[in-house]
Amino acid sequence: MPPAADSVLPRNGFKHTKLESNLATIDVGGQLFQTTKQTLNLAGPDSLFSRIAESASAQLAPPFIDRDPELFSILLSLLRTGNLPSKAKSLDLQDLIFESQFYGIETFLMNSLSNPSHFDAFNLEKSLILPLNGRDSPSAIATTPFGSVHVAHGSKITSFDWSLRKKSTILTQFTAVDSMLAMSPRTAAVGATDFSGLQILDLENGFVKETLNWENVTRSGSTVQAIGSSPEFLFTSFESARRNSNSIMIYDLNSLSPVNEIGHYEIYGAEINSAIPATKLNWVSGYGLLMASGSHSGPSGVLGNIKFWDTRSGNVVWEIQEKVDCFSDVTVSDNLSSIFKVGVNTGGMFYADLRSMGAENPWVSLGEAKKVVNGKKEGSGCKIESHGSQVFCSTGGNVELWSEVVLGSKKSSKNGTEEERLFRKNLMGRMKDMGGRKGDAGGTTVAAYQVDFLIVLFLHFALDVPLPD
Repeated sequence: MPPAADSVLPRNGFKHTKLESNLATIDVGGQLFQTTKQTLNLAGPDSLFSRIAESASAQLAPPFIDRDPELFSILLSLLRTGNLPSKAKSLDLQDLIFESQFYGIETFLMNSLSNPSHFDAFNLEKSLILPLNGRDSPSAIATTPFGSVHVAHGSKITSFDWSLRKKSTILTQFTAVDSMLAMSPRTAAVGATDFSGLQILDLENGFVKETLNWENVTRSGSTVQAIGSSPEFLFTSFESARRNSNSIMIYDLNSLSPVNEIGHYEIYGAEINSAIPATKLNWVSGYGLLMASGSHSGPSGVLGNIKFWDTRSGNVVWEIQEKVDCFSDVTVSDNLSSIFKVGVNTGGMFYADLRSMGAENPWVSLGEAKKVVNGKKEGSGCKIESHGSQVFCSTGGNVELWSEVVLGSKKSSKNGTEEERLFRKNLMGRMKDMGGRKGDAGGTTVAAYQVDFLIVLFLHFALDVPLPD
């Protein structure tokens, strides 16, 4: 049987089909590019590429865009393959960002520069040190789901876009910012332990959008001790200006209207335990609980508590009273179902399994047990944070990375509970090798907050965007 008439190849060997109407020709800066409308539509309905696909026609002249053709070719290749071509390395990243914003495909560029396969839990290296204006050390760091980073240093807040190249700095009303939570790329909740009220700041224009206050029975002002959030709510730990009462307020994250109040304590006499406000708030999504932790240094040493709140009922589900080796810093990991702390006296690392809530002494030492030497607080100034299945800790001037070693099978002990879990430590290097410097144990130091910088930068250059809180 002879071939159909419409499938016969012409003499030049190329077949002309009815699919030509799917082709789009674009004139960028005098250079012609040809692609398919399907490729252009991958950019999304709000992009310039999508509008070009709608207007492109074989009967009309190619649409003209007065932009750089070299940059356009890079972005077109990004649409076609989902990755940047190798020749993009010779171009300035900021130029690519501006061009991607013009065409409406910045998200594509952002995702192409984030590759989770580059994240090796035991082979991490410094990515970048963020340049800040002035000599003030960082006191608070916040990230957004869009990859941007906000750093408080002194009375200033410096914001970096997701590429960590473009930055802007605003001056706040605070002498120093102690707590900061990013609510959006341009908005943050900010507080200080010596300035009354929680401020909602416009970080782009540098003005206060709203101030949230809490008053006790004496109607005195209140300072912010900690800020946290869940997908629905904003949590703020307040302490009265006279330091005789404290509370945790819950606000609707969108309207900022008060929803509930938990942990309201009025201090009378020598009730020192109730005088400890929460200085760190972590939402544990896997359990639907709010972890609130705080400590106090007194004549008998450092005391503290860790409470898990049911925010709807206002009840404490689990509480750990810290007396022997209180935490210098504490964090919680949903992935590992555990709390991690650095002991203020020993500087040792400990974990408590959330699946064993109610245990009288839940802490298990990681590594060799450390002893107090000459009464020195080895863990003072240490910081600890978790991301995914890794825990980062700055201790003794070093940065440590702890990961759980997954065993083939888990045996149960005689009392029916699982045996101790195994964690592995990877030493990532001295602080001085990473642009930080170790300062006085009692003050805010670059070393103490360098671990937060490292986590932020690893996430930007090694993990998928969006970033976690």
